[in-house]
Amino acid sequence: MKTKSLVALSLAATMAISLTACGSSAATTTTSDTAASTAPAAEATAETATETTTDAAATDGGSLVYWSMWSEGEPQAQIIKSATEKFTADTGITVDVEFKGRSGQREGLQPALDAGQTIDVFDEDVNRVNGTWGKYLLPLEDLAKDYESEHGNTTLFAIARNAYAQANDGDTTLHSIPYQPSIFGLFYNQTLFDKAGVSGVPQTWDELDAACQKLVDAGITPITADDAYMTCIIGYQLARYLGQDGVKSLVTGEAVNGTTCTWSDAGVLSAAKDIEDFSKKGYFSANISTNAYPVGQNQEFAIGDAAIIPCGSWLPNECKDYTAEDLKWGYMNFPTVDGGKDDRTANNIANQVFAINKDTKMADQAFQYIAYLTSGDVDAQFVSDAMCIPVDKANSDTWPTELAAVKTDFDATTTYYDWACGVESNADITGDIKDNTIKLCAGTLDAQGFVDAMKSVSGQ
Repeated sequence: MKTKSLVALSLAATMAISLTACGSSAATTTTSDTAASTAPAAEATAETATETTTDAAATDGGSLVYWSMWSEGEPQAQIIKSATEKFTADTGITVDVEFKGRSGQREGLQPALDAGQTIDVFDEDVNRVNGTWGKYLLPLEDLAKDYESEHGNTTLFAIARNAYAQANDGDTTLHSIPYQPSIFGLFYNQTLFDKAGVSGVPQTWDELDAACQKLVDAGITPITADDAYMTCIIGYQLARYLGQDGVKSLVTGEAVNGTTCTWSDAGVLSAAKDIEDFSKKGYFSANISTNAYPVGQNQEFAIGDAAIIPCGSWLPNECKDYTAEDLKWGYMNFPTVDGGKDDRTANNIANQVFAINKDTKMADQAFQYIAYLTSGDVDAQFVSDAMCIPVDKANSDTWPTELAAVKTDFDATTTYYDWACGVESNADITGDIKDNTIKLCAGTLDAQGFVDAMKSVSGQ
């Protein structure tokens, strides 16, 4: 397959995994050396709307402090800078944007809030903001009422409310505003599917099995993966049989919402056998045991040496410098399994969110700023320049070409999983889960061996 000119592969190895504005000329920024996250990247400086997207009238001024999860060199930061300059020109509200990067935000925000430092707006992952930092959040139901009605994506707002409810005794009050959403699933190369005679999008595990066999018969490696996403592979397969509460119970050894599972449960062995079967049939890349992120996505999938890869919707932007010219982007949710608890409509849809400090003195201006960054032309700029899924429902038809195939399954999702379907809920054994899944995919551990190994490390 013809490929674009590749940038040095060694540069890609520095990319970090995570799900991580200058105002007027007087505004200040700080930067972080934190590496880029799995979120999409591209440069952007497009014009933004000349009016705000909330009913709040432009104020006489004032100054906000926004702690940002982005590092200053990232494309998301460039978009925010441009938009903030325009926001200040339109409203008279200056914004001191401090670009902390992922590590700086996660390590520094809570101590700063506890110390009473002036921070009006901050952002991060939807679960971290609503869970870890939930006690610092200003309720937004009243401020966001008109905005949500006009611009709010129903799915994303449901996720934001659910994230707060999970960590705060079922309280479904809105406390954050979504932006830059993503979904995790199986991306595939439609060109290779066509070459192998695979028609349609596999909906079930058996259909995926049949598609992979056609790929093998055509001399094409069906599936590759990077080490960073191994817990997602086993997490999804377990969740299809046990549901997410079952997965969380499995790894924590405690009941979750009345559900109790152990490594001896039949569904666990079934999930492991599915993967063992794919390994025996030669469906996984020969490099599956050594692919350190982002080698699999850049050196196998993007260039056309493997047909399928599990990853998030940030993938097309992350590997754009490596992508074969004839790669046609396809996508499927993890397939439904026979006798499982959850089907393919249960998925991990995540996003970053903006929140307002409950102690802010400028709540109206803070929300006006958030609305400006998450709707209209600014949202469209995230879509066009950073390959992001739109958050403003007015932009719902403007998905990037590379993510067009994602939209159907994104919209079909009705059950919202956490990252890796909750299989990382016990940090003490996450490394063992990852390592044993790699061995299972590589064929150096069979299904029963996987189960036995996890029983040993978990003490079950």
